[in-house]
This record gives sequence, C-alpha cells and structure tokens, in this order.
Amino acid sequence: MANFSKSNVPQFSVDVYQNEYLPEGGREVNAIATVTSTGGGTIGAAVGAPHLFTVGQSPDAAVAIMVDCSGSMDYPPTKMRGARDATAAAIDALRDGVHFAVIGGTHVAKEVYPGGGRLAVAGPQTRELAKQALRRLNAGGGTAIGTWLRLADRLLNSADVPASAVRHGILLTDGRNEHESPEDLRAALDSCAGRFTCDARGVGTDWEVKEVTGIASALLGTADIVADPAALSADFTQMMEAAMGKEVADVSLRLWTPVGVEIKFVKQVAPTVEELTGRRTEAGPRAGDYPTGSWGDESRDYHICVQVPGAELGQEMLAARVSLVVPREDGSAQTLSQGLVRAVWTDDMAASTSINPQVAHYTGQAELAQVIQQGLDARKSGDVDGATAKLGRAVQLASASGNADTAKLLSKVVDVVDAVAGTVRLKAKVAEADEMTLETRSTKTVRVKKQ
Repeated sequence: MANFSKSNVPQFSVDVYQNEYLPEGGREVNAIATVTSTGGGTIGAAVGAPHLFTVGQSPDAAVAIMVDCSGSMDYPPTKMRGARDATAAAIDALRDGVHFAVIGGTHVAKEVYPGGGRLAVAGPQTRELAKQALRRLNAGGGTAIGTWLRLADRLLNSADVPASAVRHGILLTDGRNEHESPEDLRAALDSCAGRFTCDARGVGTDWEVKEVTGIASALLGTADIVADPAALSADFTQMMEAAMGKEVADVSLRLWTPVGVEIKFVKQVAPTVEELTGRRTEAGPRAGDYPTGSWGDESRDYHICVQVPGAELGQEMLAARVSLVVPREDGSAQTLSQGLVRAVWTDDMAASTSINPQVAHYTGQAELAQVIQQGLDARKSGDVDGATAKLGRAVQLASASGNADTAKLLSKVVDVVDAVAGTVRLKAKVAEADEMTLETRSTKTVRVKKQ
C-alpha cells in the first residue's frame, strides 16, 4: 500500500489484493485494487496551483440540473409537480458559492435559470429566484436528451467556472429519447465524457432503462428508478448532498505495465460494475489512464487482469503498477497514491491454485450483473428457458455473495425454489416497476466480507 498524505490534502491509498503465485506456464494475473480517499481538503497545496482550494475552504463546484419537461410529464400531473419540488429541494442542498443552472429539457434544451449562457452562484437570493423560475416549468414537447447534455456541458465549462471545479449534472427523464437518433445521443455523451459527471434518474415506468443507465455509465455517475414521483425530492436531495461531498475532480487510475505484459481488462467492481477497458487514454510509454471521475470521502474497488510473459519457476516480476493521478495546470499529472501487482512462479501447487477471496468475490459480482441483464433480455424476448437459467444463476450468485438487496429484487421477478442451487420459476405476472428496478440496479455490488 502507498499513501499520498500531506497535512492539508485528502489522503488516497491503494491496497492491492491478489494471489501473486503462478504455476509453471501460468500467465494470467488478477488483482483487486481498493482505492480509498479520506480526510477532506484537496490537492491544491501540493500542486501549488493558486486557484485550487486548501483546507478550510470548500472545493469549487458547478452543477447543472436537467429536468424533463416533455408532454408526458403531465401524465399524471404528479410527475411535473414532483420534478419541480425535487429540483427545489436539490437547490436548497447546494452549498453557498457553488455555481449552478437549471435546464428544461424537451426536444430542445432551454435555460430555466439563470439564463444568458451563465451560471448563478448559490446564496439565499439566487436559490429563491431559481425556485421562482421553477414555478414556470410546464410540460409540453418531445424528448432529445443529447441537446440537454450539450447545453449542460457548455454551461458547466463556461468562463464562470474555475478550471479545478468539480462539475456535475443531475438528469431526470420520464420517457424514451424519441426525438433524436441513438447516434445523436451517443455523440453527445462522447463529447461530454470527461468534462462532467452526471447522475441520471427515470421517474415512472415509461422510460428506457438502457438509455438512463447508458448516460450514467458514460458520464461516471449513478442511475436509478424513482417509480413514485413523491419520492423524487428525497432522491434529489441525496444526490445533491453526494455531489457537494466531492472534493477532487478528474481522478484517473493509471496502469503502467512492463514490456511484454498485455492488459486483458480493467473494470470498477464496487460500488457498481463499470467496464473501463475501452476508456483508456495513453499516458506515456506503457502507461494508460482510466477515468474514475470525482471523489469525496469514499472507497471503490477495481479488478485488473493482465497477461504476463512466460517465466521459469522461481522467477518473479512486477506485473503492473497501479497509480491514482490528477492533472496539473501545466498538463502533467500528479501521483496521489500507488500499489504494485506482482507475479511469482512456483511449483507449490497449494500456493498457485489458491484464489484470492477478493478476486473470487468480484468475479462473481461481475457475473451476477451480466446474468441479470441476460435473463431479463431473454424474458422480454419470450425465451422462458433461457430467462429461467440466467435468473436462477443470478439468485445463486446473490445468495453466495450475501448480496441481499439484489436477492430481494430478484425475488420479485422469480419464485425462488432453492437459492443455493439456483432453482427458480419465472413469475407469471411481474410489476413493470419491479422489473425495471432490477435491471437498473443490476450492476450494484456488495463489498467482499472482511475475514
């Protein structure tokens, strides 16, 4: 484990869990890197950049709230009322001094507050003016989410916002993205990726799960369903409080590998499963950066799998170096913390065949997310046998890993005959909200139990 710890900065640590022992001819090395950030403050003092904050100051932040105002938000009217109330609650949760804007989203994106291509600075007066503006929100029009995201991007990256700020979006929709092509939305997400993070929420049951989870995944945020509009205010308040707790923006996981080592995959495995392999950007000889977004006081786990060259018994090598880095103003990167992944070849069969508990646990959690998705897709397509097999495997994995939340969601879609064996029957009738909740939350994982 290595720490980044100066007296007035947050402390990042990396703990690497693995079985470094390989049998003769063994080439695949798996490791779980647990990254933890504690202590508040930020990196400003260490970097020496004058615009970054130090201890005793709040981090610069900018937030854009995107509210669906399409015609369907009036069916029932409680959705639009709930959205207005939730946005007001989120505005109340803003820290003084945070830059913010409210966007109304239909087939076009409109600035609701403050307008003029600017952001307001949170304080008693601007909060009240923003809430007055919310009363003028009415439902009418279509849905083109890409336009909402592009407007949020322009506002969050405007001259008003300090370069070091934590930039965050909150997006609420109740319907499908029918007024632009999937390619248009994908292009908008690609252009926004790395420029701000975004939490996405679907209200009611008429929206497309893969669209909402795709937005959150691309922009390194959270996704969830709020089936009852009455629950929106509590959810928006919680999201905004979490956003206000972020202290360091644009943190990357940097993976350096020696000559001859091939990276098979890099994925976040807790608190959710998130594939990062394809998001690599080159960062010098044999090094690449994988985005992790913004951090507050929290801990996340990453599964790294590499293929090493063959070696003789008794040899050992550094298989990878895992670092947490943030950008400096001059374009270079500052290392916050690092850990090492090793490979050692042995003829000790017990050592080389042992599977590290963390690796085993998260391999199962990743499979759990995958088989839930496959099972629900099979169910929708009428493949009863395929759906039963996949969702039965999901029940088995959730039971074995102690993922009680996912097990509870699964029990609303299948009748569990034997959880340990994974024997289930598909329920004849499933509430749409229950199926959507399972799909939306399928990537949520539980941490490995401490031994």
